[in-house]
Amino acid sequence: LTKLLWVREHEPENWSRVRSVMLPKDYARFQLTGERATDVADASGTLLLDVANRKWSGEMLAAAGIDRELLPSLHESPEICARVSATGAEKTGLRAGTPVVAGAGDQAAGAIGMGIVAAGAVSATIGSSGVVFAATDKPSLDPRGRLHTFCHAVPDCWHVMGVTQAAGLSLRWFRDEFARDLKRAASETNQDVYDLLTAEAASIPAGCDGLFWTPYLMGERTPHLDADARAAFVGLSAAHTRGHLVRAILEGVAFSLKDTFSIFAEMGVPVRSIRLGGGGARSKLWRQIQADVYGHEVEILEAEEGAAYGAAILAGVGAGTWKSADEACEAAVRVKDRVEPNKSAAKILDRNYARYRKIYPALKSLEAN
Repeated sequence: LTKLLWVREHEPENWSRVRSVMLPKDYARFQLTGERATDVADASGTLLLDVANRKWSGEMLAAAGIDRELLPSLHESPEICARVSATGAEKTGLRAGTPVVAGAGDQAAGAIGMGIVAAGAVSATIGSSGVVFAATDKPSLDPRGRLHTFCHAVPDCWHVMGVTQAAGLSLRWFRDEFARDLKRAASETNQDVYDLLTAEAASIPAGCDGLFWTPYLMGERTPHLDADARAAFVGLSAAHTRGHLVRAILEGVAFSLKDTFSIFAEMGVPVRSIRLGGGGARSKLWRQIQADVYGHEVEILEAEEGAAYGAAILAGVGAGTWKSADEACEAAVRVKDRVEPNKSAAKILDRNYARYRKIYPALKSLEAN
């Protein structure tokens, strides 16, 4: 909605030409089928959806002065909403008449691919950003607005989601700026530079000998809602090595994701299982750190395709291969490994998490008035 209002205010000539508004995947569907359609999960992020009732919000449309005719039809994610047209078939080689389901946005589809379809199931995904995603059987709202509450890709199901802006991005930034020697070495020996970085970090004890990282390279969403928040290493001494810095980043990102779990506890959102995804799930050390920081067993899945895997599952449900997303995930999502928290490390990191939470307000107090 904010983007639409910006175009209307700053580019009125372009706005006068607008006939339809679609999200990127829905435009791809439009080209493929000729139908304007979207799903309630992806539409939840537009600020134009009545999330609790899973329909476009007449109140928001009226307040913003947006014509309902600009918006696509709404569907549940596994619902067939279009079929490949003759033109789409000619352009792609797909068979005309092939059914197309509504699908979902990246996080909701990724959650389907990880089997996060019922209350109590939670995923923690570390890509460039980090996301903690919990399925709920009703719309659960954080009164302070620290979490997103969206429709899930499962009919009659919702989800709450916390986001760390710079999760894997923190490690990539460090790699690019302070580990160029390892990048060269990795290239010369056909190794993964992240493996070399985490190998250095693996020799460092839990708690990094008092070193902390706050991952606010791009401001922060959960829990601070602060675009001006900035990252910091806190507690540096001459005794710290590059391995300490890397491990501090791994721990700091996990602490940031734990902030979402803390809000879940405040809201009464159940957490019975935690499944890891994204690049952070490929690192043995980062998997263990997450188990230790969360104080909870974590699960690693066989399939790593994430959102694409979830989209395929939704298509299978729509095509009748399975009766429901729950049945599909029961059949198609398999746990490969489980990681238990290390009791002594978890105790240290639980104590350090309490200290970590004091860093943001301390840094905030240093901002110029």
